[in-house]
Amino acid sequence: MKLISENLHIISKSTKEALLNRDETFIRNLLQKQIQTNPDWLDLNIGPARGSFAGTMKWLTEIVKDMTQIPLSFDSSNLSEIDSGLAVFNNPQDCIINSTNADTEKLANTVDLVLKYDCSLIALTMNSQLGIPKESDKRLELAFEITSYTESKGIDNSKLYFDPLILPVCVEQTQTQEALNTIRMLKESFDPPVMTTIGLSNVSNGCPKELRPLINRVFLVLAMGCGLDSAIVDSFDNELLRIIKVVESQTPETSYDKTYIGLYKMMQSFEELDSITYNPKDKEQVDIFKTAEILLNKKIYSNSYLEI
Repeated sequence: MKLISENLHIISKSTKEALLNRDETFIRNLLQKQIQTNPDWLDLNIGPARGSFAGTMKWLTEIVKDMTQIPLSFDSSNLSEIDSGLAVFNNPQDCIINSTNADTEKLANTVDLVLKYDCSLIALTMNSQLGIPKESDKRLELAFEITSYTESKGIDNSKLYFDPLILPVCVEQTQTQEALNTIRMLKESFDPPVMTTIGLSNVSNGCPKELRPLINRVFLVLAMGCGLDSAIVDSFDNELLRIIKVVESQTPETSYDKTYIGLYKMMQSFEELDSITYNPKDKEQVDIFKTAEILLNKKIYSNSYLEI
């Protein structure tokens, strides 16, 4: 499992102000905390970066390359900004453009940058006409449209990271299962295979703050069992990082780690949730199981689902 650290993003008010004011001290401190978690990529989410924010990506990239050799995920809707960042990074071929979708013009313009720098690309299984399809097979159709174009341009499937797009469980509960189904289908449908990724925090967006880490952790384990290759994550969630290592090594460290490993194996084997055994007297195990019930649409979500 490869990880993209999401912790530098313009959605954060303090980060937005630091970018606007070119506060290098703030940015370096934020980057250093992420670097210490050793992600595979650092995501630089600067939004459209227009007006007062123009030039932000190049400025950020210059700071990053002075601090680390960790590759970057260039996250902006402004391709000129992404181009300026890739142009000054030492190893642009190791980086990712985040992101494109199946819209013809957007895809073509983004692929031009991929070809220019030989980097990888995150592709969203959506377009402006359909939005995010409700059904996994429709998302797969859009993935085929994208690969048809990228293959015609000579881009290897290993450079493509498809994002099935997760909707918040508190808003569209059935869609968590559709996202998992899409990951499976993406991993089974292409030869050579494509890669997959998700914006993990989306699944818990809008949920109470105290529930979000658990929802994120359980969903990631379920997605890993479906063949997920990478994820955009909160790299400051030490428990999440620990659980990933536990699942990958299949070596439990706590009483509840066996529940996570069980969920992973269940998804790998296409089994049902009732195949999972857990200790009903262990609160952590019960909470993990209840969260899996919600994410697999076996029980109806409410903000108090852990108390029921």
